[in-house]
Amino acid sequence: MHLERLALILEIVGQKDEATVADICAHSDLPKPSAYRLVQDLVAAGLLEPVAKGRFVIGTRLKRIMQSDQSDRVLLEFVAPALKRAAAEYGAAFFLSRLRGRAVEIIHVEPPDNGVSYLHPGLGKRPLHACSCSKAVAAFSPELRLTQDLEGRLKGYTEFTLTRIVDLEEELKAIRKRGYAECVEEIERGMCSVAAPLGKTGPGATMSIGTTGSTRVFTPAFRETTGKMLTHLACDLSASLGWPEPAVAWKSG
Repeated sequence: MHLERLALILEIVGQKDEATVADICAHSDLPKPSAYRLVQDLVAAGLLEPVAKGRFVIGTRLKRIMQSDQSDRVLLEFVAPALKRAAAEYGAAFFLSRLRGRAVEIIHVEPPDNGVSYLHPGLGKRPLHACSCSKAVAAFSPELRLTQDLEGRLKGYTEFTLTRIVDLEEELKAIRKRGYAECVEEIERGMCSVAAPLGKTGPGATMSIGTTGSTRVFTPAFRETTGKMLTHLACDLSASLGWPEPAVAWKSG
């Protein structure tokens, strides 16, 4: 348990480039006194370093161990231009999400540059059971699987939200088979989204790219088209980031 908490703090700080104890608490279940004590242990070991009052970054010792930088900044250097091109081509907002702590959150959105209004998914955490970006990650991340003790506790945002564990497991199985996830009016009436993970294992499995729009535009045919496009785009981005695991050709199960 102690080691898992230390690893979780390092993940959060590494993804955010720098973080405060308050940031760590916000993305974990750690109480502030425990988080502060663990951060000090990591600083003493050279795995974290203070850069300003109350702010910490990955330490020099850990940087020597790390094989690659997976911070938001580095990810966006590769992903943001591709999302911008897709937004212009499809006339919809495209986004990048990643697992942060124990939740998936949207960290970047590229709106279409066509001078008309668009539907923005917003930044921040998304429910694991009712958003395409989260389901795309949960399908390939065993540690996020919804367990039976959550039965009856999952929020129903609309009448289309899946709140039964058995239904959600079937949904995750379908996502693994086709390679992308859908959210059809599960969070808000009239809204749809499609998302694909950047990989089925490794760092790519903790991230997803997607697009969102109204049900009027995101018809079943359009969702299938964008879903397939996203899986291929995810594969290209994974290769650009140096992750050998392809993001297509998954098997069901």
